[in-house]
Amino acid sequence: MELILKYFSEITDRQLSQFNMLSVLYNEWNKKINVISRKDIRYLEERHILHSLSIAKILKPIKGTSFIDVGTGGGFPGIPLAIMFPESNFHLIDSIGKKTLVVQNIAECLGLSNVKVEKTRFENISNKYDFIICRAVSELNVFYNLAKNKVSDNHRNHLPNGIIYLKGGDIEEEIKTLKTKIKIFEINNFFSESFYITKKIIHIQNT
Repeated sequence: MELILKYFSEITDRQLSQFNMLSVLYNEWNKKINVISRKDIRYLEERHILHSLSIAKILKPIKGTSFIDVGTGGGFPGIPLAIMFPESNFHLIDSIGKKTLVVQNIAECLGLSNVKVEKTRFENISNKYDFIICRAVSELNVFYNLAKNKVSDNHRNHLPNGIIYLKGGDIEEEIKTLKTKIKIFEINNFFSESFYITKKIIHIQNT
């Protein structure tokens, strides 16, 4: 986990152990169920774990902060963030059962008591969360319309409650129709690897 230590030297020994175990678990599971593409698994740390942790560069949540990871897939960004933020609560959802099976097993193996995994669709969720996180599962404006009423009004963190969306490429067309407060963070300001040149964190503030 050299990249993790490169950018997060403050992590504890327990967190480092969990990140190391994470790599082992994903490699083992991927031989049985293709939760990460075959060509991508060798870039697990850079393209999945570290990418997820880019959110930790803009947010240091206080104890009890709630997150929902929509369309978590293999557990990103939720699982790495649950390791990084052990005092926050994470609800990871996906509509594909084999993926939630893998994520549930990984969370249990890592001892992540702050993670709940559920096979469901976002439309079926009625609870509200401080932050709704997602790695580009749909057009941003479509996702915003689904998510905007599921953000809590409990503003406790230095970053206002809202949607945190990981996205690459040109986003101008997607955001110009959104009539709300948006802040864009270029991930290559945090990480120097070329993979992040076009990658962004989009924060849509709850209004």
